[in-house]
Amino acid sequence: MPTAAPRRRLINDPGFVRLWAAETISHLGSNFSALAMPIVAIQLLNAGPMEIAVINLANTLPFLVIGLLVGALIDRLPRRGVLIVADLGRAVLLLTLPIAYALGILSIPQLVIVGILLGTLTVFFDVAYQAYLPSLIPKENLVEGNSKLEFSRSAAGLLGPSLAGALIALVKAPLAVVIDAMSYLISALFLFSIKPHHESVAEQNDSAAPRRLTPRGSLRSDIVAGLRFVFSHPALRTIGGATATSNLFGSMAGTVTLLFAYNELGLSVAFIGFAATLGSAGGLISAVLADKISKRLGVGRTIVLTIPWTGPLVAVLAFCQPGNDALNALVIGGGFFATAVSGTLYNINQVSLRQALTPPEMAGRMNATMRWFVWGTLPIGSLIGGFLGTGLGLRETLLIAGIGGTFAFVPLLFGPVWGIKEMPTGVAEK
Repeated sequence: MPTAAPRRRLINDPGFVRLWAAETISHLGSNFSALAMPIVAIQLLNAGPMEIAVINLANTLPFLVIGLLVGALIDRLPRRGVLIVADLGRAVLLLTLPIAYALGILSIPQLVIVGILLGTLTVFFDVAYQAYLPSLIPKENLVEGNSKLEFSRSAAGLLGPSLAGALIALVKAPLAVVIDAMSYLISALFLFSIKPHHESVAEQNDSAAPRRLTPRGSLRSDIVAGLRFVFSHPALRTIGGATATSNLFGSMAGTVTLLFAYNELGLSVAFIGFAATLGSAGGLISAVLADKISKRLGVGRTIVLTIPWTGPLVAVLAFCQPGNDALNALVIGGGFFATAVSGTLYNINQVSLRQALTPPEMAGRMNATMRWFVWGTLPIGSLIGGFLGTGLGLRETLLIAGIGGTFAFVPLLFGPVWGIKEMPTGVAEK
């Protein structure tokens, strides 16, 4: 432990700090468009539950369709380069929305197409980012590193929705998307400033791995190797099952929550932004405490104990009634707050554990396989949410999603995760 002390101060690690800055700026902009794009569809294009479901599906479908292929490619490509290209591409795509609005041709089909392309670039970015982080910091610092990144995500979520709500009220939602586009450009500049000497020796060696792997096997064999690694590993397999279950029901709820708040409860965009801000505050607090909590409870117990919270808190939202905007915003915001606390603690620890258990040459395929597994349920949940919201009702859909999400912890009972106390420092231990 004493020999690793200098590396434990991640704030002094130039490579990590640049990645941290890029992620912080990008997340701040993303929180603008996360609120702005659905509001564009609802306010300007009169979107209903199925339209919102299709827009949500467009953003997440690429994880299901191309996720495994991307993982094999990421292990053959320079990961920082992938991050930069993905950021620049997303900036260009987002700028097409305010341009189309200014020309009077903005439509739901355009939102869907932009969503699919954004989702595709996000697959590349997310897989490359999670594979790239372990190259900048030691494995024993992964919880701290992911905590700092999650802190920025939550801080951006704390400011983003409130600023977006105010900005959308003053101007138009499509113009708020411009801020997200600019954030991707700035993020790309920070990523470009990361130099090879900022990376660990393991990553510099691994950067040659794509050239060694390419003649050895096909993309298909690489994809199969990634699938085999994840689904034969008890910890990764059960984490994937739990996360996929949580995402399925969370996506169902996410499809109807804004419609429920805006149409049935009559909340204004400003109140919706306030509720989202309360939720982000929960993520901010838990990101600060994540490292201490995981050390006190143990990594595995933190994972198992935090995932069940989200379901009951989503179900509570179904009981809100119109007529008291302030109270409804507080109830919804309180549910978001507690959900963010549990979700942040869960994600920081499960992502860190996955990274610690995976050798560098398998990192891209592991992340892609997990993303395919756990994010592949998002478009399914969106469609189910759209159908149920249209045929059964928004309130009933929230209740079903909340009940289902409560049991997301069950897959974790069939693996070794509960017994993992500290972050493993070996390679791919089973």
